[in-house]
Formats: sequence, structure tokens, C-alpha cells
Amino acid sequence: QVQLVESGGGLVQAGGSLRLSCAASGSIASIKPMGWYRQAPGDQRELVAFITDSGSTNYADSVKGRFTISRDNAKNTVYLQMNSLEPEDTAVYYCYLVNWVTYWGQGTQVTVSS
Repeated sequence: QVQLVESGGGLVQAGGSLRLSCAASGSIASIKPMGWYRQAPGDQRELVAFITDSGSTNYADSVKGRFTISRDNAKNTVYLQMNSLEPEDTAVYYCYLVNWVTYWGQGTQVTVSS
């Protein structure tokens, strides 16, 4: 089993920044692909960014140039640095990890006020 614990969400004004963290623990034998999805009320879950086991990254077009995903392999932690936040970024952000199956965090709320 793998457990994912997210932190760093909150309320911020448009143009502000937040950094989300996701710490993985449990049965993880090696570095695994990890990433972030988000879901706004009434919307489908959307892939925001992911980072592969080799460190390659990919982003949704809506966040390119504003968000940065990174990882600390020694800590089994992935981060999402979010800059120039917009009200449209308001959502619950979910961390995930792929280890044969996909594990999910509990979600952290990000609210951007205009």
C-alpha cells in the first residue's frame, strides 16, 4: 500500500503563489511517476502536471509558464509551485502516484479570489 499526504493549499488573491506538497510513504521500492490533477465544482478532473521517474515533466496548456512540478526523490515528495494564480485555478488538487495501480491523495483545496 502507498499513502499520499498533501499540504499547502489555501486561499490566495489573484496573482499570488502557493506551493503544494505531496509526501508518499509505504510500499515504494523505487522512484515512481507522480503528478497532480485538479477538479473544480461541476467539472471533470483535469491533469495539471506530472513528472516521470526520470524527471521529465509535462503540463496542461492552461498552467504552462505559471506552474512548476518538481520532486525530491530522497523524501518521496513531489511539489507543485503555482505562480500567477488566477480565479480559474480554484479547485481541489489531488496528488497521484503510479505503482502498478494509481494511488491518490485526499485532495487539498486551492481558492483564488479575484
